[in-house]
Amino acid sequence: MQGTIKAYDPATRQGEVLADNGEEIPLAPDALEGSIFRTLRQGQRVVFDLTEVNGVKTATRLRLGQDGR
Repeated sequence: MQGTIKAYDPATRQGEVLADNGEEIPLAPDALEGSIFRTLRQGQRVVFDLTEVNGVKTATRLRLGQDGR
């Protein structure tokens, strides 16, 4: 999926992505692990995987926008 960072707090590593379909999705605690990102800024375009556990959706595996790998 693709979207834009809505908010991110580097101290707590919590934030939200606004998906292109309009859905607000919280970042998983490990969303930046293994990525080139060390921090995120509001409005930054990203590609991410959507994971759902017990009915809760989170954004995982953040990558640069337009990078579908």
